[in-house]
Amino acid sequence: MKRVIDTPGGRMKLIVLSYGKGPGILWIHGGGYVLGMASMVYCSMGRVLAKRFGGVVVSPEYRLAKKAPYPAALEDCTAALRYLYDHAEELGVERDRIVVGGESAGGGLAAAVCLYERDHGGIPIRFQIPLYPMLDCEDTDSSRDNHGRVWNTKRNHWGWRHYLGDLYGTKRVPPYASPARAEDYRGLPSCYTYVEDGEPFYDETLTYVRKLREAGVEAHADVFHGKTHAFDGLFWTKNAKEAKKKLIRAAGKVLDPDGNNHHNRSSRCADKA
Repeated sequence: MKRVIDTPGGRMKLIVLSYGKGPGILWIHGGGYVLGMASMVYCSMGRVLAKRFGGVVVSPEYRLAKKAPYPAALEDCTAALRYLYDHAEELGVERDRIVVGGESAGGGLAAAVCLYERDHGGIPIRFQIPLYPMLDCEDTDSSRDNHGRVWNTKRNHWGWRHYLGDLYGTKRVPPYASPARAEDYRGLPSCYTYVEDGEPFYDETLTYVRKLREAGVEAHADVFHGKTHAFDGLFWTKNAKEAKKKLIRAAGKVLDPDGNNHHNRSSRCADKA
């Protein structure tokens, strides 16, 4: 089903997929902050988790950076999270099992939402799933001179340039825009992610997990060999199949610790094993 909500930028569409009462998952699409659409949720790991654990997944049609740079996307995503939380009873969502996740730029926005909600006394987030997240507006060893599949150095600079606007290339970039700029990771939700070792976001993904651990936050990253960004979208490959299994196992420790879910059904796209 679709919903339309008010955000600081005007009216925004949400796609809401319900698979029973349970966790509430805000799933944020990728696309380098410049591309993508809410309907990508239909072939996302967010949908996989909602089906598996009997919950609800909400995907926002957040403003893209070519028309509205930072903080537009963050404003829209936090508004979507507020909708999910405020309408928990109506949606069948348990407020103590709120998850925020996404792929690539959506993973970066997921991390930014967690930082923002922590700092502003906002909605309690139980678990974050920033998959191969776009976190660092500055080059890392893996994003510098990277010619991997799907995403590379040139496209990465292009995405950040649009998203940050006048902030691009300055030292004034806030952590809510580029979570790698954060200095304090204490009090953030526990985290699970994965990434391939030859893609641009390899270093920033592992650095994020390391900093979370150093701050006392439970966090884990699984690393797969390859150089394909968003590799889990190739759901028929060995790496994608294994990544899905590991994600379900990690999420289950938080979302279904007693092993009581009965929603293990097959479907198209990323839901295939």
